[in-house]
Amino acid sequence: MDQQKTTPGALQALMTRPINNLTAAGQVLLNNRSAPNFHPLHKNPRIGRQLLCNTSSTRGANQAFINQRSTSQTLMKNPSASHAVFQLDPTIMVSMLDSDGEMRSILMAHEPDGQVVDVEPLLYLVEDILNRATQQVDFLVKGTRAQTEIEEKGQQANSIAMLGAPTNIIDKVACELSYKALGVSDALATITAIFNLLSRYAWDAKLVLSLSAFALNYGEFWLLSQIYSTNHLAESMAILKQLPSIIEHTAALKPWFDALNSLIRTMMDLTRCVVKLKPIVNEFVVELEGQQLTNAAQDTEFATALTHIPIAVYWTIKSMVACETQITSLTSTGHEYGILTTESWKLSTLAHELENIYDHLRKHLNFCYEYIEEKKDDEIYQILVDLFDLNTIHIDNMLVLKALIYARDDKLPLLDGATKRQVSLEVLRRKNVLLLISSLEFSSDELAILEQIYNDSRVHSGRLESQYEVVWIPIVDRSFLPLPDETRTKFENLQSTMPWYSVEDPLLIEKSVIRFIKDVWHFRAKPILVVLDPRGKVVSPNAIHMMWIWGSTAFPFTSLTEEALWREETWRLELLVDGIDPIILNWINEGKYIFLYGGDDGEWVRRFATATRSVAAAARIPLEMVYVGKSNKMEQVKKVAAIISFEKLSSAWQDQAMVWFFWTRLESMLFSKIQLGMADYNDPIMQQIKKLLSYDREGGWAMLSKGSNIVVNGHSTTVLPALGGYDEWKVNVAEKGFDLAFKEYHDKLHDVALPCCRFEFPITTRNPESMRCPECDRVMEKYTTFLCCHDEQGIPDSLF
Repeated sequence: MDQQKTTPGALQALMTRPINNLTAAGQVLLNNRSAPNFHPLHKNPRIGRQLLCNTSSTRGANQAFINQRSTSQTLMKNPSASHAVFQLDPTIMVSMLDSDGEMRSILMAHEPDGQVVDVEPLLYLVEDILNRATQQVDFLVKGTRAQTEIEEKGQQANSIAMLGAPTNIIDKVACELSYKALGVSDALATITAIFNLLSRYAWDAKLVLSLSAFALNYGEFWLLSQIYSTNHLAESMAILKQLPSIIEHTAALKPWFDALNSLIRTMMDLTRCVVKLKPIVNEFVVELEGQQLTNAAQDTEFATALTHIPIAVYWTIKSMVACETQITSLTSTGHEYGILTTESWKLSTLAHELENIYDHLRKHLNFCYEYIEEKKDDEIYQILVDLFDLNTIHIDNMLVLKALIYARDDKLPLLDGATKRQVSLEVLRRKNVLLLISSLEFSSDELAILEQIYNDSRVHSGRLESQYEVVWIPIVDRSFLPLPDETRTKFENLQSTMPWYSVEDPLLIEKSVIRFIKDVWHFRAKPILVVLDPRGKVVSPNAIHMMWIWGSTAFPFTSLTEEALWREETWRLELLVDGIDPIILNWINEGKYIFLYGGDDGEWVRRFATATRSVAAAARIPLEMVYVGKSNKMEQVKKVAAIISFEKLSSAWQDQAMVWFFWTRLESMLFSKIQLGMADYNDPIMQQIKKLLSYDREGGWAMLSKGSNIVVNGHSTTVLPALGGYDEWKVNVAEKGFDLAFKEYHDKLHDVALPCCRFEFPITTRNPESMRCPECDRVMEKYTTFLCCHDEQGIPDSLF
């Protein structure tokens, strides 16, 4: 269809003149809905290209390009202002196709004048006719009717679509095929006559019009075979064509029928492939005038793809003539016509030739589609970069949400987790939106705690910290489309558990959007929480750390809020256990001594707990102990917790979600500081967090507090010896108190032992360029580590 007839006026204006106002351009792109096959268009003088996007999930479908003149060949010409047709060098084509010059006159007769034929609905009708005819052949020959589904597109492309078709040309070509079919020795004359009749049309139109003429004759032949037994008029016509005799001898004619069906189906495949090239030529501009393709290889691929079009058209029409000749000979001479071997072999040879051409053309078209897809992705990516530029001002958040999720109005792209109904993006207009971005590998512990925080905020919906909405953006592998059933089921199961909004279908998230999320927002494998204010501005690139540390009290989850919350924090026990274990909070209020400890060495845990109880009894102090596990090796942690519980050594967190959340919050504190650029600030909180995470990687550890005040944060190699040396420092307990006496003695041992510090960052996270040691303040050395903790059910090490 002519592009000017299908492209809405707003889009035409966008394609034909520069737009310097990005927001205005975006509104035109995202709000124009009258062209169903078009997604965002963007023309930006700075970018220097035009983008015409298709939101179909089928790669390469309905894409198009108009290629500029290359340095090697002229690939196209533009005879009028609104139409483009191929212009190819006949000498090149002759040398490629036929050494004896058979193609020369045909190529010389190619003189397109811009006449446009809407080939798509016409081809649907032709495919419907030929599909049903070949099924009828299969039924007669094999005795069973194939269960192939024939698309209803043929019926949808009804007589109205034929009003603009050149039916007189189709009739003339059909007459050429049938009238000259008996001149078997002069097939070239028929082929030449057909090309002369179609000289004014583009290559794809030549092919579809000629195939329409063949379908008209072939369909009539088999229509009579279907109805002649019940219709007297059809019966008389069938007798004239000797159909009853032919059908009676179908078993003997089976090799010929099989070869004929195979050739016709290959003709349809090749025609469909050529037609797919039309929108590539007529609708998509690869480069603006004066620009060339990226490299010579791409130039060659495009040139070769276009060069194969006349080859495909010629051989397909030649095959039609061969089919028509043999069918006419069969109906003229009856089943005695000697075609069982020789003529079947001719049809099979043509089918093989067409299959080779089809394979080559499809390969080049796939390359073109991939190239165009890359260009399209680059343009959409640039649109996103510009939309999220800090200097770009929006009146609300709808433009950016549509660019990220879904731009058109033909479906409801969100699922409401509370009602399980699909809703539009309008529910998010001018609200604070938290984009929860993750793969389908979402830990149940992560999801459960996020859900608890979210539901707690909904209970007090009138409070300021409740004025936000969460939207899950699922990131899936788009390499295999459609999505495998296993992936689809995994997505649906995960989606069903979420109380917030989620994208209704993961394939709504375009490949270029995923690239933007990874490049700009640094998404790797772990969930991130990107915060948009009511105008769509990013106020935090990842608020997941704030959510883990402070929950909804961190609203509105901006980086400024994050900095302000850190300024109010001090190194205290509540920072580590708040929201995890209320029993510890009671101990804090009672002013008890509290030991938090961890590690995966069961023997060390037993010795530490025994020594601690002995010292507490000797010092006559109220002391509690809690085993909080380790950040990894969860199976070993379960075993240690079971030992502690069985031997009644101390309290221990049996709920693995509590263990996971404790270490996740600690890591979030570190990553929060890194994200704010404060990783090496010498504040006490940062130093102690780094020590605790390092000790966890290097073995066991223990932390002593008196009420809220943390006194000692030590490694297993220093804490246990400090407890074992109680007889040496107990004399200071009466004067300085248990906590200070223990701290002084421990610090002396620490200064001698000075354990190594180590941090491990998965490659799936954004890592700091450097880090200072929390013990000696030197810049730490950087290594590449290969680690296996033999933990099949391990909890994620990081959420950044």
